[in-house]
Amino acid sequence: MARGHQKLQSQQKNAKKQAEIKKIKGHNQKAFSSNVSLFVYSQTQMPDPKTFKQHFESKHPKSAMPPWLDGVEA
Repeated sequence: MARGHQKLQSQQKNAKKQAEIKKIKGHNQKAFSSNVSLFVYSQTQMPDPKTFKQHFESKHPKSAMPPWLDGVEA
């Protein structure tokens, strides 16, 4: 465990490193999600049609498959 001055230096170094990573990656999750196309089902977001079809088959087996999922390979 680092103590005293060494601990402060370590924290400052880590904070600087995290700030650089955040700047490079972009930290705005709302902006990121608006740029990515997601399938929205109720309150759940599915990243692609394959995942959406798998979810629909496993969670709603008695319901009719939506027409846009008919050609999708699961």
